[in-house]
Amino acid sequence: MKAGRLYGPEDLRIVSVPVPEIADDEILIRVRAAALCGSDLRMIQQGASGFDEDHPLTLGHEFAGDVEKVGQSADCDLKPGDRVSVAPNFGCGTCDFCVSGQGHLCADYQAFGINIDGAFAEYVKVPARAVRQGNVAVLDDGVSYGAAAINEPFSCVQNGFERNQVRPGDSVLVIGAGAIGLMHARLARMAGAGTVVVNDLSAERLQAVRDIDSGIITVDGSQDLRDFTKAITKGRGFDVIVTAAPVPAIQQISLELAAVNGRVCFFGGLPRDRQEVTLNTNLIHYRQLIVSGTTRASLAQYRRTLGYLSTGVMDLDALITARGPLEKLPEFVRQARQAQGIKYVIEF
Repeated sequence: MKAGRLYGPEDLRIVSVPVPEIADDEILIRVRAAALCGSDLRMIQQGASGFDEDHPLTLGHEFAGDVEKVGQSADCDLKPGDRVSVAPNFGCGTCDFCVSGQGHLCADYQAFGINIDGAFAEYVKVPARAVRQGNVAVLDDGVSYGAAAINEPFSCVQNGFERNQVRPGDSVLVIGAGAIGLMHARLARMAGAGTVVVNDLSAERLQAVRDIDSGIITVDGSQDLRDFTKAITKGRGFDVIVTAAPVPAIQQISLELAAVNGRVCFFGGLPRDRQEVTLNTNLIHYRQLIVSGTTRASLAQYRRTLGYLSTGVMDLDALITARGPLEKLPEFVRQARQAQGIKYVIEF
């Protein structure tokens, strides 16, 4: 089969590898759609820890497909032909995080495309632990493979959304108009936020935001965010701010733009060489700000957002800029790095 494998920093190759063999307690998925993520871009740039020229890693952790084969002792009700999506993170199952439903925070967690082979391939093997814990979810007929693949980052956004506690009438600022920022903005709108603003340097992405939801206010990089915030919030500041871009400066300015009792979510991870940021902690103290971060998503959150797709309250297909075969992966990486479009999906 064909697979997109990472051999080191900036060394992504499309190669032929054997179809994975499964044990009796595992299942094999035929991948139908796998989406490109910002985490993939960072891994391609920096390399993947523990993987190298002699031990490459198949990337891809946002995916959906069909059950191809079920091991005879696999602990599940799945059968060949089932349309499924797969939550990529699974923990040990016994630590405090796992037993409290937060397996994505397990110190011994595994994740497709992160530390085990992922879904930029025609087939992917699902280990017994992920099968047993329920990481493979059957899709409703109305949910496309592409949307189901993008449910993974959507579930991560749900994690941040729950931490942000958006309430009806709140003012919300999302900095970053990629897929993550757009999903944060849409969830805020669904929660009844009174004003939802998305800021970005890309005019193309801001236009995409308006095309998807005309009720979202967009502000481009030519405007001073401090002046804009004073004007639109009448000097109060925003109740909720989400930083959805890997830029230290937006974390710094976000505290200045927050209202008293505001909630600030540092959602976008930063590159290793820029991960230390100077913050004015007096703003946190005197404005009683709640500053938090979220990472990955629980299995419960993954299933919750799949429910949003099934009921039609969120259209993730609208976020897809381009679809193509695996051979398009290097081109999609280049376009995503240039902030062109929103979401790119590999189809098999």
